[in-house]
Amino acid sequence: MAISKQLLEILCCPVSHVPLKLASKAQLGYVNDQIQSGGVITVDGEPVPAALDAALLTQDGKVLYPIKDDIPVLLYEAGIGTTQFKDFPG
Repeated sequence: MAISKQLLEILCCPVSHVPLKLASKAQLGYVNDQIQSGGVITVDGEPVPAALDAALLTQDGKVLYPIKDDIPVLLYEAGIGTTQFKDFPG
């Protein structure tokens, strides 16, 4: 993951403006397991087609944004709400 610390300090959720942090390995592993099981959707209601290599998580833990090719995808439609998971690791 090649996001600089300075960039990470200024990134925020495009909707709530809550600061973002890198998702932990445990959080990413949990989400990827759920994606593989099927049924994970974006906040826009679209199915998540493939496992995530990396992601940013809002500081409040409510939304994940995928990182593709070292570029954060900070689009509302691409966000993955964590409330759809029963035991999302905090």
